[in-house]
Amino acid sequence: MSSALGAAGVATTPSAARSVWASPLYRGATVALFLSGLGTSAAAPQITLFLVNDLHVSLTTAGLFYLTNITAPLAGYLIGARSDRSGKRLGLFRWCALAGFAGWVAMALADQVWMPFVISAVVLAFSGAAGSQLFAAVHDDLQATASPVADGVVSIVRMALTAGWVVGPVLGSILATAAGSRVMLVATGLCALAQIVPMGFARTGPARPGAHAASASEVQAERLPAQRPKLRKMLPLLAFTGLYVLVYAGEPIKYGYLPIYMRDDMHLPTAVSGAVIGIQPLIELILMPVAVVAARRVGMMHLMILGAAFGVGANLCFALTGDAAGMFAGQILMGGVWGVFAALGIIVAQRLLSQAVATASAVFMSSTAIASALGGLTGSLGVGVLGLPHVFFAPALYGLIATGGIAVMSRSRLAVH
Repeated sequence: MSSALGAAGVATTPSAARSVWASPLYRGATVALFLSGLGTSAAAPQITLFLVNDLHVSLTTAGLFYLTNITAPLAGYLIGARSDRSGKRLGLFRWCALAGFAGWVAMALADQVWMPFVISAVVLAFSGAAGSQLFAAVHDDLQATASPVADGVVSIVRMALTAGWVVGPVLGSILATAAGSRVMLVATGLCALAQIVPMGFARTGPARPGAHAASASEVQAERLPAQRPKLRKMLPLLAFTGLYVLVYAGEPIKYGYLPIYMRDDMHLPTAVSGAVIGIQPLIELILMPVAVVAARRVGMMHLMILGAAFGVGANLCFALTGDAAGMFAGQILMGGVWGVFAALGIIVAQRLLSQAVATASAVFMSSTAIASALGGLTGSLGVGVLGLPHVFFAPALYGLIATGGIAVMSRSRLAVH
């Protein structure tokens, strides 16, 4: 009898995939984040080329562009704190998406060197908070419905962002080659604007299984303002985020200089260099569900130690190999990094500040901007001192420090299992 009841319980437990499909909120967030990843990843490897080829800046100055991202964490914190007080996640999401559209289109129209720097620091700083509002809205609903597959739902929604990064670099490279970097930047802006469409449907669509619960939880969140968390309560989140910044700092160096290295020094065809960039998110997409399952066995923080170590190996491949096989090997290892951190990072961040999930989501997700600034500064200085490809030794060192820091944190009371 007990085994029959157990089997019945398993049978009636919804899968994460079915939960995402049944809920307009989850489904809309999945599509919106795919569009976000598609647009952002199309632009990321091309920004340096746009600055160098269209605005005729030096490689050193182009690397400094990433310092403009330093304003994004402040913008993200302001949006997150406002969201936690008001509970109006999707309204703020829409404003941030509009900021992304305006910023990328203005970037495409820039004809002075200073313009992309100001646009990125002032306008695009707010666009990055769009995704954090979606994750906060999804978290609210999962908590309100006590979903037994909450981690799986978050992982699937996060995987959509990664799926956009699978195809975005290749499409961006093809579009920039065929029509120019400015057209590619406009396309990125259109992707940012298009995020609003599926979430609009999620809000006004007909009631379905899971949809009523999402709407009710959203209304409840809007009526229950949260207090701004004190700094002491945020320390675990800030410690984890700081280590994540070190892991991520290699990404702007890679996107800024790896395409140039592959084109000018290795003379790889455009299709091959695009495939090198695109293989990382493909591996990441494959490994994300594996990471969720593995984390249940070994713990999230312990798995992240391995992920950070993969980053060290990846950057050493970029620095030392000098052929297409080495570039693919490095990107495959980097896929292992983000297969772990992309699947689990947002979950860990929200658990470390569970009383203010929008703030936690915004702080964690906007930390990529700090990492971009750190990586941009490192790349700008490092390419002058070390040259290509030895500049990749710097992110390898950052990754080594992060690996040790996460190992220490995994043994402390701050660890999340």
